[in-house]
Amino acid sequence: MTEAIGAVRGRTGPPTAAGSVGGPSAHALVDRGPLLAEARAQLATGGSVLLTGPAGIGKSTLLSALAAEVTGHRILRCALSETERHLPFLGLIDLLAGTGDEILHALPAPQRAALESALLRRSDPVGERDGLGLRMAVLATFRALCASDPVLIVVDDAQWLDAPSAELLAFIARRARGMPLRALVGQRSGAGGTRLCPPPVRTFDVPPMTAAEITRLLGERELPRAVLAKVHRASGGNPFFAVELGRALAEHDGPLDPAAPLPVPDSLRSLMLGRLLALSAGARRTLLTACAVARPTLALLRGAGCPGADADLAEAREAGIVAPGEGIRFTHPLLADVLYAEAPERDRLAVHAALADVVTDPVERARHLALVSPGRDAEVAATLGEAAAAARRRGAPAAAARLGLLAADRTTRAEEETGLRLTAAEDALAAGEYALARGIAEEVLAHASIPAERVRAWIVLLDSGGQALAELDDVFPRALADARDDPALLAPLHYRLAWRAWLVKGSAARARDEAATAARLAAEAGDRRTEVLALTKQALAEFGTGRPAAERTLERALAGPQDPAIRFDHNGPVYLRHRHHLLHDRVEEARAELRSLTYAVRQRGAVESLFMCLYGSSQVEIFRGRCDRALDLAEQCLRLAEDSELSRGPAWCAVAFAEAAGGSLDRALNAAERGVAHNEDDGDLLFLPHSLHAAGHIRLLRGDAAGAAEVLRRVRRLERTQGLVEPAMRRWHADLAEALVATGAADEAAELIEETRRNAVRLGRRGVLAVLERASALVTAARGDLEGAAEGLTRAVDALAASPYPLEEGRTRLELGRLRTRMNDPATARESLRAAHRIFSRTKAAPWVAAVAAELDHLDVGVRRTTGETDPLRTLTGVERRVAVLVADGATNREIAARLFVSVKTVEAALTRTYRKLNIRSRVDLARLATSLSSEAGQDVHLDRRAFRGI
Repeated sequence: MTEAIGAVRGRTGPPTAAGSVGGPSAHALVDRGPLLAEARAQLATGGSVLLTGPAGIGKSTLLSALAAEVTGHRILRCALSETERHLPFLGLIDLLAGTGDEILHALPAPQRAALESALLRRSDPVGERDGLGLRMAVLATFRALCASDPVLIVVDDAQWLDAPSAELLAFIARRARGMPLRALVGQRSGAGGTRLCPPPVRTFDVPPMTAAEITRLLGERELPRAVLAKVHRASGGNPFFAVELGRALAEHDGPLDPAAPLPVPDSLRSLMLGRLLALSAGARRTLLTACAVARPTLALLRGAGCPGADADLAEAREAGIVAPGEGIRFTHPLLADVLYAEAPERDRLAVHAALADVVTDPVERARHLALVSPGRDAEVAATLGEAAAAARRRGAPAAAARLGLLAADRTTRAEEETGLRLTAAEDALAAGEYALARGIAEEVLAHASIPAERVRAWIVLLDSGGQALAELDDVFPRALADARDDPALLAPLHYRLAWRAWLVKGSAARARDEAATAARLAAEAGDRRTEVLALTKQALAEFGTGRPAAERTLERALAGPQDPAIRFDHNGPVYLRHRHHLLHDRVEEARAELRSLTYAVRQRGAVESLFMCLYGSSQVEIFRGRCDRALDLAEQCLRLAEDSELSRGPAWCAVAFAEAAGGSLDRALNAAERGVAHNEDDGDLLFLPHSLHAAGHIRLLRGDAAGAAEVLRRVRRLERTQGLVEPAMRRWHADLAEALVATGAADEAAELIEETRRNAVRLGRRGVLAVLERASALVTAARGDLEGAAEGLTRAVDALAASPYPLEEGRTRLELGRLRTRMNDPATARESLRAAHRIFSRTKAAPWVAAVAAELDHLDVGVRRTTGETDPLRTLTGVERRVAVLVADGATNREIAARLFVSVKTVEAALTRTYRKLNIRSRVDLARLATSLSSEAGQDVHLDRRAFRGI
């Protein structure tokens, strides 16, 4: 399960199969899973939900999504607007619009008259003396509605609810105890909507969207990553504001400059300007200075010509434009953007000139100088170049790229301009701004004639292509022609040809030869940096093809002091060293190596290297049995890919394996299929086998052995074509063998196991051999030798118990339990299954916990049938019994489906069969039956509940 080291850039748009969220109607659901899950749980337990947040944050869409999931309820809705808040009883009219006259006619005459008047179903108005009668009529009406079905009240924009309706709903909420009545309410922050909700109430403050969520929200618009980052900052994570900014950008003429201010649409500009123009001129001047500097302070503002900054900021805080408390922060980023954009140019230049004299940070000062000195100026260019170098040392390559471009624009020396631009392009690569890097390289190639400059630009183009190298095949011959016979220029090109050989052509042997050529040429040219990278690539290919020389090649790469740029590079030998540890089952050493490297990369490294560190760390945590940590790292990996122009194929692959280990099998399969689609779309033969392994592994766990075998056979064919024989690089072999056994292809499984075992013995891969022992035992069982299979599984358990792979030990104990069940040895089977359950519970491996629990259920059913016991729940199948236990715990069908990793339809079908077998008619009857089963059955019921609670 170890990943293929390498570049992970490629197309940023998802394949058609993956889809994207693109419109404002869907914006609140972009990755709002955690909030939705908690709100669903609150509703499922009979509570009410209040969603709060500023305008445009997505409350309405979340309300609609939650309400659409509620089944078996009468849903009463009202959606309100500010212009209608003074119309009495309008909210009540909306809520009861579908209530038939038969309910109202059952009310006493005075109450019916009062309610019909409020609902405008009769002409006479409600008087003050009828207020109590109206309250009692509404209460009686809701009780009548709840008598037939549970009722859910849905109120959107509750801050605009008219006062009489609000009072009536609050009256009902205070008296709702014992009624199946809940509320789902959305309102602006601070409006006090809890009084409208029957208790218990849980309030959820809808958070701003993350940068990754805004990226997915605006995915259709294909904006550069740097522009999307600015949209996120400017919108403050508000999806409505982000969509409006995205529309303005879509209507923008000409290319988008990530460094330029965002075009603010009129809809938002007028909203913000109205607040800003209410300030005094002095306050606006102070705020303009504050929004022009990265870290405004009171002392800085005074030094920049704002002597009354204290009073100006107090005025802005009073107006709600600057946030209260310490520091100077606008309440919304768009206020600063609009203020800066609307200020006259002379005022902006004056502010930047003043700030250039007082700021002490060299990077910040250089930016202000560049803005006030637009022409070529040698001194300004030198300052900008020094600032770019300072930003690079700080680990801020994006800032370095911008400053480097400014230096190139200001320099008076034509001979150094191209070099400055190429350095800026390389900084953009490190920052993950590949479109910017490509643009600079193409500009250089259009006019440069010096071979070294042209080759450097070609390399930028190649490195910005990442996984999509197949689209750049025509670059290599042109770059090699420019390099001629210069080893210093040929070495980095042959290094990239090594990547192309494996990534695009699918030949690890050819990749090894190209890397060896690159290392030789680099040594000849005295280019130690390229030599180290090439040796690392050579070592990787040698490991994959099973060459003993791999260890020595890696030692050569690690010999001597390491260039910091290589030390923190995922293509360098330090990163490969963690892979080397994993080949030898040194999981803790691999984790320590990655933790140290990740910390350094976060401080100084490139985006792509951080991505690969997170990717590798997620896999290491799966090996260690830390499934929750693996999920967190995989999600970080995916967010980083979405925030940059990195290919999402490897990120989805990481998510797939992590979800399969500790999350949801449905989500895992979806992620694996996305990973495969991205890899195929990029023509990436390095990561494709890994994504296919994830898909096959998940299908096997879901019980689709035939589908798993089909996918994993493809992995085997790909690795054979690529010349790979290292069984510990991608550990798919036992999964394929297990799938083959389950589909009746035991002989094919035995042949695969024997071939893999030979390589594992030759290379000393003990962890692989222990897992193969399990697979071999399954073949033995399939051939009818159950005792021999039990001995093999016992040997595998012993070997894996001493290994660093708890999930593999758990899987083997699970198989031993299944085998002992077949051998009619329930006591030993139960012991093995419970040991597996303990391992999977400790590692938080939710899908595996469910698998073991199912086996325990089947075992219990078989024992009861053998002994003739008549506990009614024991007549159920494993799935039916687990559904029954969760129903007795009060779970909804949707919650049960999520916990058991099945569809809602499967739960509904299981319940139908359960009702028929137990001769009952409802969930209430089922809960009563489960509760009535005392001492003898009760112990097992509680055991099952412990097994499934929290999954």
